[in-house]
Amino acid sequence: MEYVCAVCNKNFKRPQIKRKKQFTFVACSTLCVSKHKTKIGTFESKCKQCKKTIRKRKVEKKKNKSGNFFCSKSCAAKYNNSHKTQGIKVSKLEKWLATKLQKTYPHLEFHFNRKDAINSELDIYIPSLKLAFELNGIFHYEPIFGPEKLSQIQNNDNRKFQACLENEIELCIIDTSSMKYFKEINAGKYLQYVKNILSIKMDVAGLEPATNAV
Repeated sequence: MEYVCAVCNKNFKRPQIKRKKQFTFVACSTLCVSKHKTKIGTFESKCKQCKKTIRKRKVEKKKNKSGNFFCSKSCAAKYNNSHKTQGIKVSKLEKWLATKLQKTYPHLEFHFNRKDAINSELDIYIPSLKLAFELNGIFHYEPIFGPEKLSQIQNNDNRKFQACLENEIELCIIDTSSMKYFKEINAGKYLQYVKNILSIKMDVAGLEPATNAV
């Protein structure tokens, strides 16, 4: 008796039969059985970044809340980096400054670690003043992870500075490389530096001065 493979449509005599509760299918080889398992357990999609056609497991579809699928980690990283509006690597100093500044200037709108102003992350940005601050630690000045990584960081810093110029944003660079570990007593000088600049810019803009002393 001859059979027709349900996967490759080849005629054969000795079947590899796969039974399920709902159905039974006949395949010519274990390879075709494996292909069939893959097909019914997966679905076809397109990489969100490069639009390449890919196949993913159905279980991944249930777990994926965004509905975005990628062909590789590289494509996932490129897409997420270009579409995120807030950074994920936030230092203790940045978090501390964010808390202090919001308490000191409750009437000012601050954007912390967001990318929407210049399509590149700014540590602190005040839209009403077109003023930004970058807190550059030791990684921006010394090759802690090698000269190649340092070059990448510094090139990114230069691109960020140029983007601010093009968008008429004044960028103030704060060198925090001397702070090896976060201590509130040592962080005060950086807060004071930001407050001094803000005081000048707000006075020029005719904005209400700080109402809370921190």
